[in-house]
Amino acid sequence: MSSRDQGVLLTRIVRLAAALSAALLVAACFQPLYGERTLDGGPSIKSALGQVEIDQIPAPNGTPEARIAVDLRNDLLFRLSGGNPLPPTHRLSIRITSTRLSVIVDTQTARPDVENFGLTAIYNLIDLETGKTVITDKTQTRVYYDIPGQEQRFARQRALRDAETRAAKVVAGNIQSRLASYFVAGT
Repeated sequence: MSSRDQGVLLTRIVRLAAALSAALLVAACFQPLYGERTLDGGPSIKSALGQVEIDQIPAPNGTPEARIAVDLRNDLLFRLSGGNPLPPTHRLSIRITSTRLSVIVDTQTARPDVENFGLTAIYNLIDLETGKTVITDKTQTRVYYDIPGQEQRFARQRALRDAETRAAKVVAGNIQSRLASYFVAGT
């Protein structure tokens, strides 16, 4: 083996050793976000999220928004506490609005082929100990759905209902992520 080949081999070994040592140093900093406990023994994000009380979401009775509000609240209850809430330290209040828009319209029949359902949630997280609002934020999503066949009214209603459910799940996931971020970073 020539001295040039030995130099290249030595350089590669040094680079590999540096990369491995950097990986070992960073590995100690890793902490799963939704783990059972933190590395320093503090309360976990899972237990902090379980201590969030979720208010009823206001919506007029008998409207599609009332069903969406129930879906969103139920999804958040399951995501945050797994159905086993702990004594509350924070309260979450949410207001929702929805929109519907025909994106593609058949020019011959003037009926929509593709529609867009939008769900916007404005939410506040209140610290029950101090009574102060610690988070005020907004999240929104847009969900497209096809209408199979122009004359199929039931299919259109079912597609809309599925879109509403998907939108509620996306908004619930966004709120869960934002709350987890708050409990980790404090901002």
